[in-house]
Amino acid sequence: MGEYVDLIKVIQNNFNQLSKGHKLIAEFIMNEYDKAAFMTAASLGEAVGVSESTVVRFANTLGYDGYRELQRELQELIKNKLTTVQRISLSKDFSDYEKALKMAIRKDINNIEKTLNELDYQAFQEAVELILKAENVFVLGLRSSSFLAEYLGFYLNFLLDNVKIVTPGASDVFEQLLKATEKDVIIGISYPRYSKRTLEALDYGKQKGCKIIGITDSLISPAAQYSDTTLIASSNMISFVDSLVAPMSLINALIIAIGTEKQEDTTARFKELESIWKKHSVYDYNNNNNEK
Repeated sequence: MGEYVDLIKVIQNNFNQLSKGHKLIAEFIMNEYDKAAFMTAASLGEAVGVSESTVVRFANTLGYDGYRELQRELQELIKNKLTTVQRISLSKDFSDYEKALKMAIRKDINNIEKTLNELDYQAFQEAVELILKAENVFVLGLRSSSFLAEYLGFYLNFLLDNVKIVTPGASDVFEQLLKATEKDVIIGISYPRYSKRTLEALDYGKQKGCKIIGITDSLISPAAQYSDTTLIASSNMISFVDSLVAPMSLINALIIAIGTEKQEDTTARFKELESIWKKHSVYDYNNNNNEK
């Protein structure tokens, strides 16, 4: 379906016209939407006593090309509503360590593949250009996204002279953005469950005229509403843990692209840094570890 709508309302509006089998599916989704969003067509059919093909036809009846499209929309609808407790209840398939390990890695692989297949190269190029032209670059990410923000900020500080990582602490995020102007860029990183403070800070930056680069999981995420340019990386959840491997890969690409554009400055800067690191024994130079 071309436009995002509330799936539950669609089901409610069509309920009376559904067949008996389709009504069973509809009732299950309306009552157990948090579980249905992560069930296959076969498992959903088994749960309500109908065939897998009946579940697929149910999706077609509502106007979807298939069950996977309906499922994706249901996941978008509820992902920000799931509590940590509800997420834990979805992880019962992790019945042993081997299965948990394989499922977690497969989920990360799927997220990277989805991100790669859906990349907007024009948006990526626009983001690089905005960062290079900015007078100041503010990197903002709170809660679980703070790890991504710290990582991005850490490497951008090697490449640029004007990077500020916005962090929670003694100074509120608004105070750290107080001097931001229309010449500045805010890179806002926001993943479910979306931090309200991050969204408020992006709104504040927007009001000050800053350009906003959003790094998030969907064009319908709250962060995308404030963004001039949005970079999408999938983060479909694994139990109470969000998969942030694809966002990290996207951030790596962003860092590399900026470093390539400033190759001469980057090379000179790292030569100087290597001398400093060696002089002060920052790293163990008895091995070949190139860790920063």
